[in-house]
Amino acid sequence: MPWGSVCDMTARKRPTILFLHGFYASGQCVPAVALREAFEGRAAVLSPDLPLHPREALALIRRLADDVQPTLLLGNSCGAFYAQMLAPELGIPALLGNPHFRMTEFLRPRVGEQQYKSPRADGRQQFFIDEALITEFSELEATQFSRCRADFRDRVWGLFGEQDTLAHFEPLFLEHYTRSFHFPGNHTPTAEEVRAWYVPLAERMLAETTPVE
Repeated sequence: MPWGSVCDMTARKRPTILFLHGFYASGQCVPAVALREAFEGRAAVLSPDLPLHPREALALIRRLADDVQPTLLLGNSCGAFYAQMLAPELGIPALLGNPHFRMTEFLRPRVGEQQYKSPRADGRQQFFIDEALITEFSELEATQFSRCRADFRDRVWGLFGEQDTLAHFEPLFLEHYTRSFHFPGNHTPTAEEVRAWYVPLAERMLAETTPVE
């Protein structure tokens, strides 16, 4: 079902989690599907396909946040990079799964044609990494923590896979935030790891959430 339909029917009636997928993923990736299944009947989980270019992705997330007023942002990898930047700005708590705060380092060895690892709603599975895309990420990296707020130091939580070989940014996370957790997994969580680690932390955050202006 398209995210818009889910939004119309449920987002206003139950807590809403806006899930932001990783760079090679889509709104139909394994973590997104596992979250929707785990929260079925309890919370709406919206998982849109994010644009390739980060400024377009941020603009889409801001529009969705304005439309549906999500209770929680939950991002993985590049999606967590976006969630960290937007959580204090939007006043929405966020759970960051294996956040990749240096996307330029990830992209530079991968210049050229690439393929998404889960289906996209528009049917396009090929994309291209070029210097313009890397520059756009670089510009955002330079200011990614500029919106940090003292009242959000414990409202943005980090979840770090102990076998993650791609992102090692817990020390940087802890320079700005206080709540850090580990799970015995890799960079991209399996459905079982989502249920065992992501879901309980998301439940705790939903329970603790109070409006912040």
